[in-house]
Amino acid sequence: MKLINPLLLLLIGAVLAGLGWLAALVAGRYGLDTPVLPLTGLITMGVIVVLTLILGIRVLRWRNGKKKQLLNPILAAWTLVLAQACAYTGTVLLGWHAGIFLDQLRLWPVRSGQPITWETLSMAGGGLAMMVVGLVVERFCRIPPEDGDADGTTGMPGKRGKPKAEGEYAYRGD
Repeated sequence: MKLINPLLLLLIGAVLAGLGWLAALVAGRYGLDTPVLPLTGLITMGVIVVLTLILGIRVLRWRNGKKKQLLNPILAAWTLVLAQACAYTGTVLLGWHAGIFLDQLRLWPVRSGQPITWETLSMAGGGLAMMVVGLVVERFCRIPPEDGDADGTTGMPGKRGKPKAEGEYAYRGD
């Protein structure tokens, strides 16, 4: 698997911010509720962030040599997939709610005490936390180059040394 490209996350966030702003504008024009997730979604986001961190720290500890037993490679792969999903989901939530907040910003002097504005900021903050934790745990799942592989070759006998792709993940069976 490849590392998540931060520029792709930035692009996704910008597109979703535009869509969120447009949705809030249309909802306001037609007298509909502002399309913001309820604050109870923060509980779910918190559980996902904590679970991702716990699994990521487990992989990091194994990677750094504190291994009492062999790490299940399926669990490590699931941790990586969960981290990447967390980063993408956090980007979507951050972008969407940032766009809605931009629409609410023009009415800030009139409705600064509105709960919808604080809900939007809270959900955007939760999305930011998900994105950051996802990116950090993704880095935890990278396997450093083996000793003697400073040039980036695989070092496998019988094969030519082929440089590993940037951001490549592998299972290291010590």
